[in-house]
Amino acid sequence: MVAQELSVTDWKTRRTLSEDMLQHVPPKAASWCSDKAHFHLSGTAKKQNFRYWAENDPCDLHQRPLHSPRVTVWCAVSRLGVVGPYIFEEGGETVTVTSNQYCEMLENFLRPRLEEFDDSEDVWFQQDGGTAHTARRSLGILREMFPIRLISLRGDIGWPVRSPDLTPCDFFLWGYLKAEVYKHRPQTLKALKDPIREEVAAIPPEMTNIVMENCRERLRQCIANNGRHLSDVNFKT
Repeated sequence: MVAQELSVTDWKTRRTLSEDMLQHVPPKAASWCSDKAHFHLSGTAKKQNFRYWAENDPCDLHQRPLHSPRVTVWCAVSRLGVVGPYIFEEGGETVTVTSNQYCEMLENFLRPRLEEFDDSEDVWFQQDGGTAHTARRSLGILREMFPIRLISLRGDIGWPVRSPDLTPCDFFLWGYLKAEVYKHRPQTLKALKDPIREEVAAIPPEMTNIVMENCRERLRQCIANNGRHLSDVNFKT
C-alpha cells in the first residue's frame, strides 16, 4: 500500500483529532463525513486519497488515456446513510470547484437534504482542508448549520492533513462506489452519472452504520499508533 509520508507534526495533529472526536462526538451522533472525488470515463481512479481492495492482481498492467472525461462528485456519509451524490457541473460540463459553487451546494443541496433526516439534535459535519471548503463564506455557512459541531481546518475540531485513512469517504465510499459503478461499463458521461446516482442510492444505512463504527475503531488505532499510519485494523462486517 502507498501512503503519504507523515511528519512528527502530523502524528500529533492526527492523535489530537482522534482524541477530540472520541471525546466530543457521541457514537450515536449523526456525524456527516464529506468529500469529493473524480470519476473518470476511462474507469481510472486517483488513488492518493482512498484505499482500494480488489479481487484481481493490482500489479496487472492496464493502459488508459492520459486525459479522460470525468465528473466531480460530492457525498457525505453518516450512520444514517449517504447524502449525495452532488455533481459539480455547469451546462452539463464538469467544473473546478470554487468556494461559490461549494457554498451553493451547501445551501441548496445539503441543507434541504439534512432536513429529511429525523436526527437534528446532535449533528456534526466533517470536511478536509480544501481551499473551497475553508473559504470565509463556506465556513460561515457551515458554522451556522453546525454550531460548535464543525470538524474542519479552522473548525471546532481541527481536521489534520494527509489523513484519508480516518475519513469514511476515503477509506470506504470511493473505493466501494467506483468498484460498483464501473461494473456498468459506461461509455458516455451521462452513462457514468446514472450508475453513480443508482449505486449511492443503493447503499443501505445498515452498511454506513458499520462503516461509522469502524471509523471510531480507526480513531482508537490512530491513538494507539501515536498518530502514525494505521496497521492491522480489524473491522466489523
